[in-house]
Order: sequence, then C-alpha cells, then structure tokens
Amino acid sequence: MEYLQKLEEGKALVEKLLSGKQYRFAELKPSDIQDKLSGIYAIFNSSGETLYIGRTKNLRQRLYNNHLMGPLSNARLKKYLVEDDKLSHISNRDEAKSYIKENCFVQYIVEGSVVRRGQIEGLLSFALNVKYMHEEH
Repeated sequence: MEYLQKLEEGKALVEKLLSGKQYRFAELKPSDIQDKLSGIYAIFNSSGETLYIGRTKNLRQRLYNNHLMGPLSNARLKKYLVEDDKLSHISNRDEAKSYIKENCFVQYIVEGSVVRRGQIEGLLSFALNVKYMHEEH
C-alpha cells in the first residue's frame, strides 16, 4: 500500500525537522547556514508553537535577510505578527522583528526538489498545526 509508505515517510520528515538543530534568531548569523541551501523551515515561538512554515531555494537568504532583517513586504511572518489582534504590543515592523529575535527559533530540513519542497511544506503545516499561513491566490 503506497499511501501507508507515504504516511511513514511523512512521519519521518516531521521527526527529522523536530530533531534538527534549533537556530535562535537572537544568535543567528548568516554564516550559520550554508549558502544556497534549498529546504523547508519552521519558525517556532519560545513556547514551541509553530508560527510559520516556509520553503525556499536559499535558506540563508530567506531566514536572515527576509525574516529577520527584511522589510514587511519581504517577510510574511512580520506582517502576520503586526496584524495579529492577540499581539497588541506588536504594531510595526520593528516590533515584529524584535519579537522574532527575542522569542523565536527556526529548524529546517534540506530538500533540493521544488515539487517535494511544496509537498513537505503542506505536510508540515498540517502536522505541526501552523498558526500563520498565506492566503491562496
């Protein structure tokens, strides 16, 4: 049964992500992540809640330049934090950046195939009950 094999593969991918190294944004430097590494990443807050799942063909650039240092237009998570009514203390990009830096960490898995990155992103979003997702278009 092929679908049972896929379920096992999905479980293994979730375990691989969660057992990987945690990179705290407060300590993250560009050199911590190999350049031009493709993969899927999950951003968690300090209580372990999954805030965001993403995929990219360049993890270093996406995590450091976009999520941490980038403007609101380049980082959906910052936008979601600013728009979240339950986080009234976050009202602008700089406050969202501070929140990420002080309260969040990221874990990732490497995947070269763009098709599999998309599949795994959806799987992890479901399995980890991601809080913020971008709207379909």
